[in-house]
Parts: sequence; structure tokens; C-alpha cells
Amino acid sequence: MADIYNTVLVCEDCDRKTKKTIVSRNGFELRAWQCPECDKTWLHPTDEEEYSNFQRLKNKTFEVKLRLVGNSYTVSIPREIIEFEEEMHRQINKMIRMSLEDPERLTLFFTRKSRRFINE
Repeated sequence: MADIYNTVLVCEDCDRKTKKTIVSRNGFELRAWQCPECDKTWLHPTDEEEYSNFQRLKNKTFEVKLRLVGNSYTVSIPREIIEFEEEMHRQINKMIRMSLEDPERLTLFFTRKSRRFINE
């Protein structure tokens, strides 16, 4: 099936051809079209839906169990989060990275890339 991003869109207000662009939101790069005349922007529907799914998961609080297994503790990751990562075509490694950001914040990284936050 052809991707809609390969088509040319015409601005309904200015009747001018739009230009393809990328809009960044919370680490997401969303494909979009922008009118050079009035600066109106249209997001790619698939990218917009994936971003909405991310926002829904981000705003949801999960309660998970902490279990003792041998000398280590385990935490189960909800299926919704794993399915979202797979839907985003991210390969989830068998080994994930974990770091203690603050005394009350533990961060898991599904990929080798990690975000570094600078505390000022």
C-alpha cells in the first residue's frame, strides 16, 4: 500500500502546494506537511496515532509487583508497554539497561541509547 506521505497536499486556505517537514514532540519525529504561505501544518495520520498512543501510556500509572527471585528483585513490565515498543518497530533486547536517576527514580532503557538529564 502506498504511503500518504508520498503525495502532494494543497493548502485548503491558500491553494498552494505544501512542503514536507518533520515536527518534533517529546522525542518523536512526526512527518508533516506545512504550507509555505500560511504556516498551517498537517501531521501524518499514522504518526499522529502513534504519538497519541504514547501520550495515553505516558499519562497512565501502572502498579506492578516487586518480587524476590534468588538474590535479586524482579518487576513485571505491563504488556501494553512492550506491545507499544514493538508497534514502534523497536527491537527489545533481552538485556535492558537500568539506572538509578534519583533516590526515588529508577529508569529502564529498552535500547542501547540513553537520555542523559543534566541537573542544574
